[in-house]
Amino acid sequence: MKIAVSQLVAPGDMGMEAFADKAKATGYDGVELSLRPTNSPFTYDVTDAQLQEFKQLFAQRNLEIFSTTFSAKSGNLLDSGTAAQEDIEQTIFGLEATAKLGSHIMLHTLGRFTADLYYEDAYNNAIANLKILAKSAEKLNVTIAIEFIWSGFLFSPLEMRNLLEAIGSDYVGFYFDPGNMAVFQFPQHWVRALGKHTKHVHLKDWKGRALKGEWTPLTQGECNFPVIMRELRNAGYTGPLVSEVPESLASWEDTAKTMRKIAEM
Repeated sequence: MKIAVSQLVAPGDMGMEAFADKAKATGYDGVELSLRPTNSPFTYDVTDAQLQEFKQLFAQRNLEIFSTTFSAKSGNLLDSGTAAQEDIEQTIFGLEATAKLGSHIMLHTLGRFTADLYYEDAYNNAIANLKILAKSAEKLNVTIAIEFIWSGFLFSPLEMRNLLEAIGSDYVGFYFDPGNMAVFQFPQHWVRALGKHTKHVHLKDWKGRALKGEWTPLTQGECNFPVIMRELRNAGYTGPLVSEVPESLASWEDTAKTMRKIAEM
């Protein structure tokens, strides 16, 4: 398996060339770029010419752009009406940018609850909105990969699987991050339950329980990486492993070395 580093763990003021140089120097095969409203060299103001510059920048260093992450300016895919439409339009912008970068995976975290947005409504809205987006994703050959985060939504692997199967598109899948679910559950259970729906993998580690734990360097927490890797292989996953480990925990170089070991487990 190849390894990559996510721009999510790069300083916001780090330019794209500096990010590329550091990713190469510290031993990665590729990168994940982050579309953000602000505080990033990759924002909604990006031009096609700049996207081509980014693509060439990484190609010159023999680094693949494996994926992108999406942060909305406004809107909410868990909602309906104007809020949903805003997020749909921005998501399509992200899908188009991802395709222009030559990548085929875009991480999405869907949205957020409010006191007046009830869970079942949010669930049904997510299915309806993702069905709309699946059409654009298929045309662009870019998969929307949904990551479980601490938003209070989709806390069960079976619920995530049911949502994806209700959407019924190969272009909407699951972005697996073991550190995120290790706070509450056992990450390998998610891999087995989601199976072929698993489209991409972040690597983080966690020690402790919800609200009483901490992030750790890889293999120093409670994620059982040998079992996780076994389940990923059983699910047929052959894509990259993407670091989301900040330098406050471990250097990019040390994380890359550990990821190589995890990939061989």
